[in-house]
Amino acid sequence: MKPVAIFRHAPVEGPGYFATFLEAHGIPWQLVAIDAGAAVPAAPSAFAGLAFMGGPMSVNDPLPWVEAECALIRNAVDQDIPVVGHCLGGQLMAKALGGAVTRNPVKEIGWGEALVEDIPEASHWLGDYAGKATVFQWHGETFSIPPGAVRLMRNEWCASQMFVRGPHLAMQCHVEMTPEMIAAWCEGWEDEVRGLPALPPPVQTPSQMQAETAWRLPAMRELANRLYANWIRGLRRD
Repeated sequence: MKPVAIFRHAPVEGPGYFATFLEAHGIPWQLVAIDAGAAVPAAPSAFAGLAFMGGPMSVNDPLPWVEAECALIRNAVDQDIPVVGHCLGGQLMAKALGGAVTRNPVKEIGWGEALVEDIPEASHWLGDYAGKATVFQWHGETFSIPPGAVRLMRNEWCASQMFVRGPHLAMQCHVEMTPEMIAAWCEGWEDEVRGLPALPPPVQTPSQMQAETAWRLPAMRELANRLYANWIRGLRRD
């Protein structure tokens, strides 16, 4: 089986639990370390699927790899090679597929909830999982839903938490988090909130995030397992 390509855009925003899930299901994966100067592959055909992780930059920044990744996403979608995006990765998918990425009304940082839409696609991706889902957030921008896609989740702070288009899944939230990743991200919290006159309700402090990890993480693992299990069903097996 061909590997899943995992695109990393920052050293502390690696594949996390997503890679753990793939390994548990016997699926090989290959890291494409964009942050270390790796080139964006010219075509998606060497991979069973494509996964795009997060990063502190914006897809609207004039970075040379942004359009290259968007072109790769479009090619993968045209060839029915599954794509999954986490936060920045979801924004790359939205941009590639005709959506827009803009500033969110407020920053979301830390543990929170998202509401699963009552639509057939939700049953397809999540089974009987409904209502509110536990997710982890770390973003100041958000995406619109591109043509041909449907919104899978939302919350009161961000209208577009997740969308699907066929076998492709784009998330504004982070379901791939591990305790180690949360601790590492908390080290950059001061820079993330600098300039805010006050902390918005969906922004937690590092102590709040880490205090809630023990009981929040198992709930998010259930959500991640359902999403990832559905996503790997579409992987190219040739």
